[in-house]
This record gives sequence, structure tokens and C-alpha cells, in this order.
Amino acid sequence: MALTIFLEGMAEKVLDIEEKVECPPAKKAKLDESSSENNDSIHEKEVNLSTFEMKRILQNNTYRKQICIEGIFKGHECPAVVVLEKKNFPMEELFLKRGFFNESTILRKLYTNDVYGNYECFPTREYNGLNTIVIHPATPKHIDKFIKKELHIINETYELYEKVVSPYIKSMDTFSLKWIDNILEGKAEQENIIYQDKDKDVGFVLLTDLKWDKTLSTLKLIALPYQNITCIRELNETHLPLLKNIQKAGTEAITEKFGIPASQLRLYLHYQPSYYYLHVHFSYLMFDTPGIFVEKAHLLSSVISNIELIPDYYKKAVLSFVVFKGDLLFKKFQEIGILEKDNEQTETTEAES
Repeated sequence: MALTIFLEGMAEKVLDIEEKVECPPAKKAKLDESSSENNDSIHEKEVNLSTFEMKRILQNNTYRKQICIEGIFKGHECPAVVVLEKKNFPMEELFLKRGFFNESTILRKLYTNDVYGNYECFPTREYNGLNTIVIHPATPKHIDKFIKKELHIINETYELYEKVVSPYIKSMDTFSLKWIDNILEGKAEQENIIYQDKDKDVGFVLLTDLKWDKTLSTLKLIALPYQNITCIRELNETHLPLLKNIQKAGTEAITEKFGIPASQLRLYLHYQPSYYYLHVHFSYLMFDTPGIFVEKAHLLSSVISNIELIPDYYKKAVLSFVVFKGDLLFKKFQEIGILEKDNEQTETTEAES
């Protein structure tokens, strides 16, 4: 369930973050403890989108054909986020013929010009489906994650990590990691696991990503180690056996299960990650999945090589990553002068002094 999503484009101006719908205090207290245990969750019954009352569009990503909407389900007090995304086209000729090239497909002409024709196509109902993610109850942090924001790049030294990022990680109100414990303890998503090594030092669970649409062309998985490591900055030579085991056993498991060779798999880690429990992403090389940009993704092979060359490499290296304007980490870097304060913020500070 890794929900690491960089989105582009807006359908309408986003409301100020402080105007988000929040649960009543009693509900919010329970939600803060563990959203999965909250009895207001709609996931206990069949979800009906006709009961979803939209509040605002958080993001309309025209590149990914994806829209993220905040709202409330009737009969429930807490807010929700619904993400709708158009499916990828199937690669198999049989499925293309069944879904698009048949007598049930409607083709409506818009205009023609010379050899070019522009049409609207309405395929059969089965192939009109959308990939849908429903987050409920959604915390303000969940909602905030889907809002498009201005990006800024940080060139982080290890000194900056110790001074700003490490205290931020320890103090921030992160998403609950109980879902990871549930997977590692065999309580959830066991049907999504394709490989498991229970060794406490080098073991890990490899499972399909929540957002994978089950087509090989978009294959995406994550490896969760049993070792609790916060992020890439903590890695050193003692972790090489773990990283190499994830690299070797993970690729072999995927090749055996899906028939994709190691040379067509992209293995990488994120920094900054969307959640602070070290995990490795596996994706099909031909799939342009979100989060593979140079300012975020670190190839596992490069991470291993860096540590082999310099055991404490990640205590010496400058790591670059992006921060979202207005986020807490962005503000932390503003406070120490790494990022400039905007005019409005400067004027407010001067007026208060």
C-alpha cells in the first residue's frame, strides 16, 4: 500500500489546508490511534459511490488520467478520499478484440480531415472500469498528500539530516505503520505475498503493490524487511546481506512467478520515502511508474555498490530530494534559512515582531 504519488494538474483551485473536513474530536482520537480499528470505516460493508458527497477536487492528473476527490460518505462523520484512475490497455490480442474491436463497441465520429479521423470510442462495459482507491477514514495528512503543491529541491548533507530530518522523522505525526506489522505478522494481505523469508536479519516479505492493476505491463511490488530500518540514511555495511538477499531472492521470485527476467526489473528505494520504514520497490522496466525520478529514486544496485565502496557512504553523501511547499519539512528548512520564506510569510513575521 505504498501510496507514494506525485501528481500534476488541477481541476480547480485548492482550498486552504486548514479548511479540510475533520472527524469530530471523539472520532479523531480513535482514528489517530489506528484508522484500521475505527468503527466509522466504510470498508466493513460494500462501498457504494452514490453515497459519496464530493467536497473538492484535490488533484486532476491529466497525464495519468487520474482524479483525487475529497468528500464524505453519507452516514459517516469522517472524511474520505476517492482516487479514480483509468486502466491501462490490455496487451493480449484476445482481450483487445473482446473489449474494443467487436460489434458492441460504439464509435462516434467527431470530425475527419484527409486521412485522419477523430472519434469517441465507447467499449464494452467490462472494459470501461476504473481503478479505484478509497481511503476512509481519511486523516488530514492523507488528504494533504493528494493535493498538488509547489516543489523545491533540497541538497541534504548528513549534518542537515541530523539537524533537521532525523528530529522531524522522530517527532512527526506519520501515517500508522500498523499495516506493515499486520503484513509481517501474517494478519493481512497474505494473498498478495509472492515470496517470504522469515529470517530476522536478512528476511523480507515481497508482495504486490496496492495500486497494481494485475496486468504484467504495470507490475509493481514492494519488499518489506523484518529488520526495522527507518530510511536509506541508516544503511551501512551490516545491511549488505539483507539488501543482497532482497535483490537476489526478490528478482528470482518475480521471474518464477511472472516470467519477467531480472534485466527487465527496476529495483529502487525512495528518499524521502512516503513512510519511514525502509522498503524496496520492484517494477517492470517498461512501466513509467510514479516515483522513479532522479530526485527521489535510488537504484538498489547503486545503493549496494556505494556501501561496498564506502561502508558509511550514507553518512557522508549529499542526498537530493524534493519537498512540498507548506509541508512541515519544508517549513523546517525555511526556519534555518535553507529555503527562502515567501513574501507573505516574511510580512507576517515582521508584523508580529
